[in-house]
Amino acid sequence: MSRSQITAVAGPESHDRPTTPGTHRGPGSSRPLSLRRRGSRRIQETRIDRMFLFCTYLLLCTFLAVVLLPLLNIVASSFSDPIAVSSGRVLFWPFDFSLRGYEVALSSPQIVTGFLNSLFYTLVGTLISVSLTIALAYPLSRKSLFGRGPVMAVVIFTMLFSGGLIPTYLVVQELGMINTRLALIIPQAIGVWQVVIASTYFRTMIPDELYEAAQLDGCGDLRFLWKVALPLAKPMIAVVALMYAITQWNSYFDALLYLKDADLYPIQLVLRNILILNTTPGGMTDASQMLERQQLADLLKYSLIVIASVPVLLIYPFVARYFTKGIMIGAIKG
Repeated sequence: MSRSQITAVAGPESHDRPTTPGTHRGPGSSRPLSLRRRGSRRIQETRIDRMFLFCTYLLLCTFLAVVLLPLLNIVASSFSDPIAVSSGRVLFWPFDFSLRGYEVALSSPQIVTGFLNSLFYTLVGTLISVSLTIALAYPLSRKSLFGRGPVMAVVIFTMLFSGGLIPTYLVVQELGMINTRLALIIPQAIGVWQVVIASTYFRTMIPDELYEAAQLDGCGDLRFLWKVALPLAKPMIAVVALMYAITQWNSYFDALLYLKDADLYPIQLVLRNILILNTTPGGMTDASQMLERQQLADLLKYSLIVIASVPVLLIYPFVARYFTKGIMIGAIKG
């Protein structure tokens, strides 16, 4: 007997009859009543869970306050009057709003030159560092490379042990890079940690089958790297480039060691001279002028900190979305 015949014999009532006890088929709903009631209940948190969440939020808010409040004070001080800054009347809001600190900073040739030098070191240094890192990391990611293990061990060894400050300085001196721009780019061009990240990404995210398929189509190693591997490695390249850029932008110790000409100083070294040595362009001998110079130096500290932080803050939003992928490199298998 077919299903239509059974339905005709049993009548239309049997078609709408609940099939199991405790269920109800309302209009537009096919779930049992007990399951719908169970799904509508909220999971009850225990007292320990609520205490744990409260402590977590309290700890996070404390960390946020520790980081955010000094930043607010720096920004507020940079937009305040020099007298208010020197007297300590600025807290988290500008006092006697003024742009004098930024006007002096942007009108000083030494500060403008330092800012342009930092842009040059960051852009050129990051480009060179990323290129050399990929050139080293991609071959180390291929299992067919002869001697891949020993080479990787030597690379890791340089991360754990270094020659020291004086031997490094002597090498830079013998290469003729003292008091040149190359002294801030070449010695720190390759970071071992970035090489490990790039090599791990190429090894885990680009399957060997893709490389074999490209070889069957007549694709060589360089072409595969340029046409296939690099487009697929954009998240890793963005993360590595940001690491190098931040390191180059914030670096001042190498400039302090290798540079003697003030025209080659990066902005961080200029900022150091103002913060620690308390020096500003120009010489003054009058007492009132010296007091004004001291007040202006106090204001320039905050203005230069903001100016030095702006480029990194502008770059970060464009690569922030790649950080999750970059951090999870090699963490998910299958």
